[in-house]
Amino acid sequence: MATLDKVLYTARAHTTGGRDGASRTDDGRLDVKLSSPGTSGTGTNPEQLFAAGYSACFIGALKAVAGKMKLAMPQDVAVDAEVDLGPVANAYGIAVRLQVHLPGMERAQAQALVDAAHQVCPYSNATRGNIDVTLTLA
Repeated sequence: MATLDKVLYTARAHTTGGRDGASRTDDGRLDVKLSSPGTSGTGTNPEQLFAAGYSACFIGALKAVAGKMKLAMPQDVAVDAEVDLGPVANAYGIAVRLQVHLPGMERAQAQALVDAAHQVCPYSNATRGNIDVTLTLA
């Protein structure tokens, strides 16, 4: 298990009601209703929040690595994230697919950037060896 050398930021959220409740961060920037996946509820769900968080974090990792590799990042970089929820032995699990869009970049260079970003992204490091994560270069 990796131990943080230094805490750079701490996110805090208060959630009530579980999948059919609400969640709010301590600074009020996120205040959402929650609904179980596949129901008629009007809220989001943890899998959607995870997809948004992972894809945003991965773009941050791409930018950080591109700077170190002296590569110009496309202005319209994007990541489409899909998070699957399903049963595993006596529990539930998730799987992730990230489709990375780096328009205008040479393919081999873009693939090297994606591979390097996957090594430094906090979400990738948190999930590595625990869930299936598939990366695809669009």
